Amino acid sequence: MLSERLQILVTPEQRRRLDAEARERGTSVGSVIREAIDSSFGEVSRAHRIRAAEEIAAMNGGRYMPPDELDRAFEEEREEELARLHGSLGL
Repeated sequence: MLSERLQILVTPEQRRRLDAEARERGTSVGSVIREAIDSSFGEVSRAHRIRAAEEIAAMNGGRYMPPDELDRAFEEEREEELARLHGSLGL
């Protein structure tokens, strides 16, 4: 799932090359860039994704939290930890 936006500046020549590659592949410039990132830095293998899905399916208990609720919970935990840290340092 695509959820992170990234803004970069490229030269006119780089943009021309990206546009040409996207046209040739029949895809978007964003897709070309994502493929280049995966090619340069690696990507998660299909086997790894399947294993992760199987492990998630095998989980018992817990409860589902929508992404926004999960973000709030993490943020609250982070703020509590920072408050504890500040308290222990006397800040």
